[in-house]
Amino acid sequence: MSDGNIVPQGMDGMAAFPAANGRIRLLRNHEIRNTATDSRRTTMSPTQLYDALGPGGVTTLEVDFNPDGSPYLVREWVSLAGTFANCAGGPTPWGSWISCEESVSGTASGWEKNHGYNFEVSAASDGQVVPVPLKAMGRFTHEAVAVDPDSGIVYQTEDRNPSGLYRFIPATPGTLQNGGRLEMLAVVGAPQADLRVGQTVGSTLTCEWVEIPVPDSDLGSLSSGFVFNQGHTLGGAWFARLEGCWYGNGSVYVNATSGGDAACGQVFRLTPLSATQSLLTLMFESPGVEVLDAPDNLCVSPRGGLVLCEDGDSNCYVRGLSRDGVLFDLVRNNESDAEWAGACFSPDGRVLFVNSQGSTNVAGALPSRTWAIWGPWDRGPL
Repeated sequence: MSDGNIVPQGMDGMAAFPAANGRIRLLRNHEIRNTATDSRRTTMSPTQLYDALGPGGVTTLEVDFNPDGSPYLVREWVSLAGTFANCAGGPTPWGSWISCEESVSGTASGWEKNHGYNFEVSAASDGQVVPVPLKAMGRFTHEAVAVDPDSGIVYQTEDRNPSGLYRFIPATPGTLQNGGRLEMLAVVGAPQADLRVGQTVGSTLTCEWVEIPVPDSDLGSLSSGFVFNQGHTLGGAWFARLEGCWYGNGSVYVNATSGGDAACGQVFRLTPLSATQSLLTLMFESPGVEVLDAPDNLCVSPRGGLVLCEDGDSNCYVRGLSRDGVLFDLVRNNESDAEWAGACFSPDGRVLFVNSQGSTNVAGALPSRTWAIWGPWDRGPL
């Protein structure tokens, strides 16, 4: 890369931001899972590492466009380092990327710092940012976030089964480091509702939020259910591996990767109703792997459709879900067990970027790639 580092493996969540002179910047997660005893890292910079043993992080890619509209890479560099298992995350309305650690592994496993946090990376940064764990947002197996631009509330998903759907109400909207309140979704009139099976497509539930008493822990060894169990005890609802999370059309869309009666995936829409209540609608449920196999990352298209990245067992697809509920194929990956991730559109809506994740170990054989797909996105079902 431009900073002398090798492009890291494990490409996962990603978002696109406007930059100077018509360029854009892609901020891209690297879900690297090498252990604390493995010396291979995203970067060897000694000055801006959260954990000197942490292999994961974020890279920034600056992209420009040829006269025919085709994109090309100008430069790229490490922008967050020393973290672990950076899975997905989400963009903020104030021009930053929230990168999420999908592990609560800590010092008891040999790390110098505890993990399981979110980190904020400015899209305007031309180098590595100082890593600051956003501890008030909770220590759990984070997957993705989506920010409501009107309220500044940050919605969060958790990749475990069972998992919860959370929201973080910042003390100062737009300044997450100032702390705030973490809450978990609960169904009104149905405490501890299990939404993993037995749901009807198109049905809507009225939901409320219960506060998580202790969102963070200094323990070197922590159960992945540390936050979930607190919320569930207070009535929080169960989901099956909530992963992708994206704001659009005045709502937050989330994927339950292994939810549904066939355990092949669900797509939910969460719409704020008031300061205390929200509406949860099941938009789609897969009847089998041939239709939709383990939807993971997602994004909302400029015209309001959904792009769904599969994380199934083989020949994963990027699929589209139109606003009227029609599912269709966009791209297929012929590499076995090669999940898609990080789908996002350029700010002008002309280019869809997406990652084929590749190996999440530095020594892994399956390559990681970032793809650009451009064309007449102003036409068609998306």
